[in-house]
Amino acid sequence: MPNDPTKPLLRLNVKEHQPEEKKKDKGFSGKADSFPRERQLEKFRPIFDRLVDVMTRPSGGLELAADPTALAPECLLVFEVRGSVQNFLKAAGKVAGLDFVDAEEFEGDADDKEPMLYLYVPDEKALTQIVSLWRRWEKGEKFDRGFTPWCDLFNTLRALRRWGPEDRVTPEEGDILYKLIEGCADDDHSRLERELVWRKDPEKAAAFEAETRQAVIAAGGAVLTPCRIEDIAYHALLVDLPVIAVREIIAKSSLSIAGLNSVMHIRPQSLASSVEVNETQESEPQAMPSPAKPPILALLDGVPVAGHGLLRDRLTVDDLFGLEEKTPTAQRRHGTAMASLIVHGDRNRTETPLPRRIFTIPVTQWDGWEDERFPDDRLIIDMIYEAVTRLRAQDDRETLDTVIVNLSLGNDRRPFFGHISPWARLLDHLAWRYGLLFIVSAGNDRSEFEIPPVDDLFGDFEKADDGMKALATLKAVNNLKAQRRIISPAETVNGLTIGAANIDSVPEIEKKRTSALNIEPYHRERMPNPSSRLGPGFANAVKPDFTALGGREHLQIRGGDGKTVKVRIAAPSRAFGLKVAAPSPDGLSDKYEGYSGATSAATALTARTAHRIHDALEEEYGDAFIGLSHHQRAVVLKALTAHTARWPKRTADWIKQNIGPHGQGQAPKQKDNIRRFLGYGVVDADEAVACAADRATFWAVGVLERKKSAMVEFPLPACLHGKAKPHAVWATLAWLTPVRPGRKAYRAVKLLLLDPTATESLRVE
Repeated sequence: MPNDPTKPLLRLNVKEHQPEEKKKDKGFSGKADSFPRERQLEKFRPIFDRLVDVMTRPSGGLELAADPTALAPECLLVFEVRGSVQNFLKAAGKVAGLDFVDAEEFEGDADDKEPMLYLYVPDEKALTQIVSLWRRWEKGEKFDRGFTPWCDLFNTLRALRRWGPEDRVTPEEGDILYKLIEGCADDDHSRLERELVWRKDPEKAAAFEAETRQAVIAAGGAVLTPCRIEDIAYHALLVDLPVIAVREIIAKSSLSIAGLNSVMHIRPQSLASSVEVNETQESEPQAMPSPAKPPILALLDGVPVAGHGLLRDRLTVDDLFGLEEKTPTAQRRHGTAMASLIVHGDRNRTETPLPRRIFTIPVTQWDGWEDERFPDDRLIIDMIYEAVTRLRAQDDRETLDTVIVNLSLGNDRRPFFGHISPWARLLDHLAWRYGLLFIVSAGNDRSEFEIPPVDDLFGDFEKADDGMKALATLKAVNNLKAQRRIISPAETVNGLTIGAANIDSVPEIEKKRTSALNIEPYHRERMPNPSSRLGPGFANAVKPDFTALGGREHLQIRGGDGKTVKVRIAAPSRAFGLKVAAPSPDGLSDKYEGYSGATSAATALTARTAHRIHDALEEEYGDAFIGLSHHQRAVVLKALTAHTARWPKRTADWIKQNIGPHGQGQAPKQKDNIRRFLGYGVVDADEAVACAADRATFWAVGVLERKKSAMVEFPLPACLHGKAKPHAVWATLAWLTPVRPGRKAYRAVKLLLLDPTATESLRVE
C-alpha cells in the first residue's frame, strides 16, 4: 500500500517512569567455569617463579626489560581469561600504580567467551604486588576484601603475556604496509599512524609521546601531527618514516619502533573509501527556488562543486581545512555526488529537493592522480573531531541546527575484526555528547573475485540462466565474507550503518543500453550490491543496520581457468546506477550529471530519508518537535529511519536455503547469515515519512532515568476488532548510549522493549 502524505506520523505520550525490575548481577564469573587448579599451576607457576628469581638479582629489572618474552615492569600485560571481567576492573585499581588500559571480548563458541584485559605495569612495585597475589592463590590462601576478583582471574586465566611487536602490527595491516613499500628504496618515506598506550595522567602520556618522538627521529623520520582525545582514550601520532624503518616494523623487530613499550598499535595511514562517477554528460538542470531554512544536516565528505546548477544556493561550505584550493573543480566528484543525492535523491526519479540547505565541511582532497583522499598530513580522527566540534559550536538554531551527520566515507585500510576502532569510538562519543545521528557507510570492496563452480556452471557463467548466476554470486561473496568485513567507522553503535541494496530506478529503455559483457548478478533477488561489505559489528551486533538504494551493480568477466571465473564490479552507468550531479571534465560547466552508486550513495540517500522524516514531523508538530532537544530528535530520526526495514521474504528464504547451515537447531545461525547480508532488511524511504491507508505509525520520545522503565500505550484501530484479517504490530527501539572506551561493557546503557502482558521481551528491531 503506498504511503499517504496526508496521514502524518502520530505522536504518543510517555507515561510516568516506573522502577526497573531488579536483576541479580552475575559478577565476575558469568557462565565461565574455572580451569582445573593443576592446569593453572603447571602453566603459570614457571612464569611467576622465573619472574621472582630474576627480580631478586641486582640487575633483575633491566634483565626483564631486555627480554621481550618476559613479564616486566614498565610494560603492557595481556590477560586472556574466561567469562566477564567487570568486577576485576575494580580490583585491579587496588594495585598501586597499575593502569587499566583496555578490555575486549572475542567470540568463542556459544558458551565460551574469551575476554582480553590490558593492564599497564608502571614499575617493579606494581609487578611485585601481582606476584604476591599469585602466591596467595597458589597457596590457597583467602584474599583480602576487594581483592577476591584476582582469585577469579587466576582461576579462569587462559594466558598471560607481554604486549609485544607481534601485537602492535596485525597480520592484515602488516600485509598492507608490505604492499605500500614494495619496490621502494630504503630511503623513500612512508606515513604511518602510531597509537600509543593510553595513560590517563597527562605527564605520563607526555613522556610516552616524547619517547616515541625520539625513536622516530632516531630512525630518520619525523612526527607530522599528534592527537590526544581524552574522551575516547585516544593518543596517536602521524609519522613519516624511511622505508628501511618500516621494513623493520613489518619484521616485528624488538629493536624497532614496534618494540617500544609506549606503542599500542602501528597502522598504515587511513585511506578514504572512494566512489565512481561515470558517463558524465551535460544536462539542463531545472531552476529551483533556494531554501531559506537553516541546515539540520551536515555532510563531511569531499569538496563539492557548490556552484553546480543542481547545488547552487543549496550548500553552505565551510572549508575548515583549506582543501578547496587543493582540489580542482574537475576532480570534485565524491562530495558533489553525495550532496546531489542528499538534496535531490536519485535523479532518475523526480523528487522534491530538500527544503533546507546542507552544511558541508570537506575532509578529503584530490590526490593528484585520479581519486580523493584524506590529507596526508593529518589524522582523520583529529579532523572529524575538529569538524564536529565546530558544527556544534556554530549551532544556534537560527543559522545551523545540526541533527544529522552524513559520513559516506570510511577507512579502506581498517576492516573491523572485533576491536572497535578509534573512529567509531569518536562517533559514538560525539553522538552522545552533542545529540547527533551519524549515518555511516558500511564500505565497499571492488576488488576482483572468483565465482566458484555451481553444479555444471564452470566457465559458462555469462551463459547461465538468471537463477544460476545469482546462486553462483551469492556463494562467491559468502566465501569471501571474512575478507569483506565492514570498515571503520561502520561498527559505530550509536550511528546507523548502511549497506547498498542492489536496486535502482533506471528507466527500462536505458537498461537495454548495457553491454553484453556486463552481467547482472541478482536479476530477481533484493540482495546487497556484490561490493557491499558485510557484518556483523561490535559485540556481534547487527551491521549493516539495513540496506538502502545503492544502484544495481553488474559484473564483468576478467578471465578464468575453466573451473572458476574471475570477475570485477563494472563501473556505474546510465544503464545501472544512480543519477547525480557531477563536475564537468574541464571544470568549467555547471550542468553535468553522471552515474554513481554503492554504499556511499546508499548512505547519502538514507541521510536524505532521515531529513525527510524531520521535515514531516516539523510540518505536523511545529515547535513541539523542533523544540525537542538534539538528543531526542536524533533518536526519533534513528528509530523512524530504520523502522521500515524488512527482510524481503523471498530473498531471506533464498539465503537460508543456499547458505544454511542446515539441520535441527541451526535457526539462529541461519538468521545471523541473513543479517550479515541484509542487516534488518531493505528500508523503504517513502514509507518512513507517512502512514498509509492500512498502516498507522506512532512515535514517542523521552529521557529514561537510570534503572527506570517507561510505559508507552498505543491504540488499536477499531477496524481491526473482530476481523479475520492478518495484522501485526512492529516496534523499533532506538537510543543513544554513553560509551566507556577501553571497557568490555563499552555501551554504558542497555534498553529492552517489554510487553507488560507477556513474560518475555518483544522482538526489538
